[in-house]
Amino acid sequence: MLNLRLLGPPEVTLDGESAPAELYWRKHLALLAYLALSPTRGRTREHLVGLLWAEKSEASARHSLREAIRVLRHALGADAIVTEGQVVRLALDEVRLDTAAFEECVGRKAWTEAVALVAGEFLEGFSVPGANAFDDWLSAQRMDWRARITEALVHHAEGELRAGHLDEGRRAAGRALAADPLSDVAVQAAMRAEALAGDAAAGLELYATFARRAREAGAAPGQSTALLAERIRQQRRPERPFRRSRSEPWSRRAPLVGRSAELSTLVAQWERAASGAGAHLAIVEGDLGIGKTRLLGEVATRAGLEGTAVARALAVWPDRDDAGSGMLGLARGGLGEMAGVAAAQASAHAAFAARFPEWGDRFPGAQNAEPAPLGAAFRELVLAAAGEQPLLLAVDDAHWLDDDSLGVLHALLRDARDRHLLVVLTLLPGTTNAALDELRKVVGGDVPGATLKLNSLDAPAIRELAEWALPAYDPEALDRVTRRVTTDSAGIPLLAVELLHAVTLGLEPTTEGASWPAPMRTLSQTLPGDLPDNVVAAIRVGFRGLTPGAQQVLAALAVLPDRADETLLARATGLAQREVELAVDELEWQRWVTSDARGYSFVARIVKEIVKRDMLTPGQRRRIEEAVKAT
Repeated sequence: MLNLRLLGPPEVTLDGESAPAELYWRKHLALLAYLALSPTRGRTREHLVGLLWAEKSEASARHSLREAIRVLRHALGADAIVTEGQVVRLALDEVRLDTAAFEECVGRKAWTEAVALVAGEFLEGFSVPGANAFDDWLSAQRMDWRARITEALVHHAEGELRAGHLDEGRRAAGRALAADPLSDVAVQAAMRAEALAGDAAAGLELYATFARRAREAGAAPGQSTALLAERIRQQRRPERPFRRSRSEPWSRRAPLVGRSAELSTLVAQWERAASGAGAHLAIVEGDLGIGKTRLLGEVATRAGLEGTAVARALAVWPDRDDAGSGMLGLARGGLGEMAGVAAAQASAHAAFAARFPEWGDRFPGAQNAEPAPLGAAFRELVLAAAGEQPLLLAVDDAHWLDDDSLGVLHALLRDARDRHLLVVLTLLPGTTNAALDELRKVVGGDVPGATLKLNSLDAPAIRELAEWALPAYDPEALDRVTRRVTTDSAGIPLLAVELLHAVTLGLEPTTEGASWPAPMRTLSQTLPGDLPDNVVAAIRVGFRGLTPGAQQVLAALAVLPDRADETLLARATGLAQREVELAVDELEWQRWVTSDARGYSFVARIVKEIVKRDMLTPGQRRRIEEAVKAT
């Protein structure tokens, strides 16, 4: 068995053993590689002489070819090279080429297998001085293989990003860009990977470098690359003065683990809807802290980077009895800024301008129009927006949506069969009402889509988180931490990350305590006093790691109703508006809180209860309440 590795520094093995040294002599290796890649693995003597010995006289060149054939036969076997008239042929029965294996993987779209075969560029570091014809062939091969390798790396990177494997996606995209620094698809993959990892600045820096490199080559970035840069710029959050070190605020922004299948399913639903397969509905069910909000954010970010218009809303319990509140939340959560909305009837604009003064400025025709009923107006706006570009409507904690909004969403999914629309709702398990049940019934039936049920993370997923959070720990120490965190967190991602973050800040978890929650109880049914001591201690450590302003704002959020905006938080804390904005940025970045256009809320109620109970004295709670009432 002859093995030839050509995608990287050349390597030859025979039956698993290194080939003789003389086979690595430049022209011997060049002849072997060239024959192996030739049609029928044969070439005429005249062709080979012109390829490798053109600088010599004909007699001397033919002698050199005969000598090279002798060396190959000596190394590979007497029958390895045969001559048939003027044709020299590689006649081994078993020749394994990494290039052939690569092409076979690409044919199957097995991108991970394909890129695993690539150790560098084609015949990396290899040349044959004086053999100009061979060097021309080698340059053409390198150019061809560079394009193939770049394409495979980009596909691999996109697959990894699609599954939520950001680190591998970033590595693969970086390799693609290194293979072809002027490739638009490669730089787009790299930019997208950085943006999804939360580092928009790095993505924009990649674009700036790429644009400069393109200008130097007399070209320019493609339109799609420039559009992606603009989308990243629009999504970019302001630089945070509180960002101190990876071991502090960054360590709570954990990688997405144990959710590859669910993320891939959601992305597939969005891709089908965006491609014109009609309106789709996805429902994500799971307990508090299980990762519903994170999953929703991941698919929304991906959709936004690809040009989908995104409107998001967070429902809280008072919304259940506030008719139309869900529609109003989505309208303020991005729907009003979408390009297609301007084409809606003035009466639809007027319905929202009556509630939001800024809509009157945005749509002047609304000032003189009779407002349409809210449900009809919302339907008009959504259909107009989805007619212009793909549209994602995302509602977190949708079990708190009012019946009117749920009914309108249901009707929209029926009416938008010819539009590019995806609706994603997250729900607590077991929550039910007539309007919600009707939506559940149509998923995957009358309305294309999927229902996802998120379960607790298993020990291997917790171990993956521990390896990320504690890179200096040895395997034995990681095993101990994994066991403790798995037990204390019950596999709930929010609590697992909280515990690991606290460990990075010095918490030493106790080894006492049994598995929890109690049988037949979920986290949403568990009171703070029932939580393991390690979990409560971890939340305390995390709270103390916040900046003073963020601590004040989080304390106020724990006392205030389930959703509060910057103005209310400024009144409750006495902080200036800018200080509140910086604080909520920090809290949202570190995933203590989530938000929509109407305000901020704790990611998990259980954490709110712990902060309220353990981080505040009764006097502090009273002063926050009085500060809000007094203004």
